[in-house]
Amino acid sequence: MYKTVRARVRALVCGAMDRARSAREDAGMVTSEYAMGIVAAVAFAVVLYNVVTSGAVSAELQAIVKRALDAKA
Repeated sequence: MYKTVRARVRALVCGAMDRARSAREDAGMVTSEYAMGIVAAVAFAVVLYNVVTSGAVSAELQAIVKRALDAKA
């Protein structure tokens, strides 16, 4: 029974070390993934910029700032 327990513990430890090693090797993105991430971030920034600078949103933001500056404590 001692040999069986020892073999199982060794298998668990070695398996965990192998999984950790493979995770370290695969940690991070390759160049194509970086490129796709940058393209997605730029696309999101463009959409957000267009929304914020649109007439309705711009007017609403200006009204919020004006109300905040005109507020009396």
